[in-house]
Amino acid sequence: MSNARLPSFRFLIGFEAAARLGSYSRAAEELSISQSAVSHQIAQLEAQIGQPLFRRKGRGVELTVAGRLLLDSVGKSLDQIRSGLSRIETYMDDSLVTLVCPAPVAKGWLQPRVDMLLREHPALCPIISIDETARYIDEMDVDIAITREPLAQRGVLEVPLLEDELIAVVHAGSHDQATGLLCLETDLTGDHVGPFIREHFGKLRKRAIYDDQRLLLDAALRGHGVALVSRLLADDALRTGQLRRLDEYPSLPLGTMWISRIEGEPRMPLVREVFDSLLRYAEA
Repeated sequence: MSNARLPSFRFLIGFEAAARLGSYSRAAEELSISQSAVSHQIAQLEAQIGQPLFRRKGRGVELTVAGRLLLDSVGKSLDQIRSGLSRIETYMDDSLVTLVCPAPVAKGWLQPRVDMLLREHPALCPIISIDETARYIDEMDVDIAITREPLAQRGVLEVPLLEDELIAVVHAGSHDQATGLLCLETDLTGDHVGPFIREHFGKLRKRAIYDDQRLLLDAALRGHGVALVSRLLADDALRTGQLRRLDEYPSLPLGTMWISRIEGEPRMPLVREVFDSLLRYAEA
């Protein structure tokens, strides 16, 4: 690995601007410095690298082979930095609150309550993510997390939000339960759910097996059969009467959903207000 000293960031910015614009004077205008300052920065950069980076071409400049190689790396790096700064600027908007939530809970429970949140908090613009890997509460990427297990993260307030269970549902207009069973592949083969299905639903012919809970819910809404789904995923369809629960079948507890935010006062009051609203919706 080379131990060469990295050039000054200021030199690299001047180099990238001159290379992109093909002119020291235009680079100087863009950077709000003098042309001689740009020329001096590039001269120092060339001295440190030990290679000429530009050659004169008419009233402007063009890159040498070494210059093109350097621009390829510097240009990509500066683009990444600019992108990162743009992201930070976006997240510093005081109206944005980022909520991370498992997809089934986001679709069945959270999304139907977004209108309530917006009426209660008119300034709010929620960022709702189903990326369960982005659960770390850091007041930049994640303000509030709804998770299947406690985060056990220092400096984070987390409380139980909702209880989930596996239930049998069918399309509200369906009178024929003999159409078959709809379920998840992971449930059939799982140590927790598999025996439950075999014991209580073993007599039903399997109509379709899915690898995504949202596809399973869609099949139930289309009247394709008896579906074994998370109650939280089916919450909105049950409340609106699109699905009905089959009470003759038992349910299976799926555990507690937890809600978390930074302990104490978060980065802005709106985060705490949204957190408290979601707790109220769960209690209701």
